[in-house]
Amino acid sequence: MTDAENRLGTLYGLGVGPGDPELITVKAFRIMKESPVIAYPRKKMGAKSYALTIAELYVNTQEKEMIGLTFPMTKDREALEKQWDKTVRAVWEHLSQGKDVAFVTEGDPMIYSTYIHLMRLMQERHPEVRSVAVPGISSVNASAARLGVPLADGDEQVAIVPATDDYDAMRKAIEEHDCVVFIKVAKVIDLMLSVLRDLRLVGKASVLTKVTSPEESIWRNVEELQGRELEYLTLMVVRK
Repeated sequence: MTDAENRLGTLYGLGVGPGDPELITVKAFRIMKESPVIAYPRKKMGAKSYALTIAELYVNTQEKEMIGLTFPMTKDREALEKQWDKTVRAVWEHLSQGKDVAFVTEGDPMIYSTYIHLMRLMQERHPEVRSVAVPGISSVNASAARLGVPLADGDEQVAIVPATDDYDAMRKAIEEHDCVVFIKVAKVIDLMLSVLRDLRLVGKASVLTKVTSPEESIWRNVEELQGRELEYLTLMVVRK
């Protein structure tokens, strides 16, 4: 067997930014153009991928092998393991043929991304595969820029925290840091408003949905959000 026949493809995790198609790195653009296989995440079969809408602007999908990887929004462990096994096998099929696979994900591939779990499972099952993450602009960075609010300066401390319904934990995060970015805040927005009121910091918070995308929404008066249903891709920035 020749070296060419024995070569495995490289798995790339490409951050394509938070929404604005121009917020993609030159390196991510190059790897997308060069990779014969483009993989993208989706919540269910037939669903439109946020990351794919950005990638489609830079590559001709008719010239690529496109893999839609389904990541169901469920906590059913058995269902998740079954789907992840299917996902890893689908990607390995191409890598084992020597084809590079570029997995595009919104934001940064190493910050709360589906690429992280894919990379780990691939390393466990096929340690010979080379995995390369290409940094992207996250919604955290983009939100700071859109608000004109620095996340940290000098000796200040900043935290990125997944929002939960644990009042004490959310309050503690704010109390212990100069700035906190709460991601996945949509489902607990009322609780977060309670925390802010109790800390008298309502005026120090802003909420953003699908930041930098055409569907972007920004609320600087967060009291308006009491009882509101928000998009999944929503975060809150609290800077004391």
